[in-house]
Amino acid sequence: MTLRITGYRTLTTVHEWGRPVGDANGVFADGVTSVPIVMVDTDEGITGVGLGPHLDIDAVFAAIEGEDPRAVTALYDRMLRQTFKAGHAGRVFGTIGALDSALWDIKAQAAGQPLWRLLGGRDRTVAAYASGLDIGLTDEQLVAVYREYAERGIQAAKLKGGLDVERDKHRLGLVRQVLAEPGHVRRPGLMLDANECWNRKQAVRHIGEIEQALDLIWVEEPVRRWDADGLATVSRGVRAAVATGENLTGLEQFRPLVAAGAVDVVQTASVWGVTHFLRVAALAHAYDLPVSPIGTTPMALLHAATSVPNHLTSELQDLRPPVGVSVDLEVEDGVFVLGESPGLGVTVDEHVIVASTQRSNTAEADSPNVRPEEAGRRLLGAADGARGTATPRQPAVR
Repeated sequence: MTLRITGYRTLTTVHEWGRPVGDANGVFADGVTSVPIVMVDTDEGITGVGLGPHLDIDAVFAAIEGEDPRAVTALYDRMLRQTFKAGHAGRVFGTIGALDSALWDIKAQAAGQPLWRLLGGRDRTVAAYASGLDIGLTDEQLVAVYREYAERGIQAAKLKGGLDVERDKHRLGLVRQVLAEPGHVRRPGLMLDANECWNRKQAVRHIGEIEQALDLIWVEEPVRRWDADGLATVSRGVRAAVATGENLTGLEQFRPLVAAGAVDVVQTASVWGVTHFLRVAALAHAYDLPVSPIGTTPMALLHAATSVPNHLTSELQDLRPPVGVSVDLEVEDGVFVLGESPGLGVTVDEHVIVASTQRSNTAEADSPNVRPEEAGRRLLGAADGARGTATPRQPAVR
């Protein structure tokens, strides 16, 4: 069968969380976040879906237009070369990743196989941990959210924190109690994500204080994402593993961290695409490091995770897909269970998305996407001395 890429379409839908979501940098009080989608068309009527940014997509798409989409890894490198002068960091890397995921979707559909099987996965289950983007929740909301995860058999949870050590300890303790309720796991796993809000000394001091009360599997992005020396200092100074990588783009950004012993759990974001994940996983495996995907709807990386020997666990943020998106996926007994649909198992209802009136304001200055001016410069890290809780952004007037 001849197969050629003929064009692309872009959409933006929303994820309706039904509760505030955010981290140390800010909170969306209305619980509505944007989800960009790229759809790649072919001359045989097969359309691939990728979840990720659209930035500079005309320029990037020029590298793959008219090509056979089944040559995915070669086309991935063509897209990287296409952005050589301006660089492929940030959202442009997300555009490449979204197109890459769509191409893998097409390749697996053309083969009549789910992507996990095409990539060589033996088992369609992927270990999961809960991650509620929960810093803006009250204690009651926090317990309710993680009880829902626990009912699906989830045995480990990652909380957002970093602004108030006492509150972090309290909230971690609440979630531990929920996951350890009768019928659930006896000793739950706990992680903390500081979203780069500490400096080196603060990280060691704050994590050390938390570790006097409970065990942490890992602490995520305790200092800046690129700070190899700082991340290595934190890793040596605490019991917990240091996790990072979701905001790194390209192997060239991972290499100095791995070489410096600055990362214990290697992460990669779902929007960066399948080929990037596979290459990062191979790099990590060469250093006996585990890899863990991050993302709201990480379908592509869940498929890819089945095929790598060093996958540890994947992030489960919400049990519901974005508006107008359906996925061939279940969460039960603490794992993601991928379906048998050819490709990624992602279906997009364009009519539902176009008809939706809900919109997200993810560019707001006080959103989690914008680093606060005082990040890394808070003196006390406690509610009575510095901002102790992330400030919710009020719902937009629509």
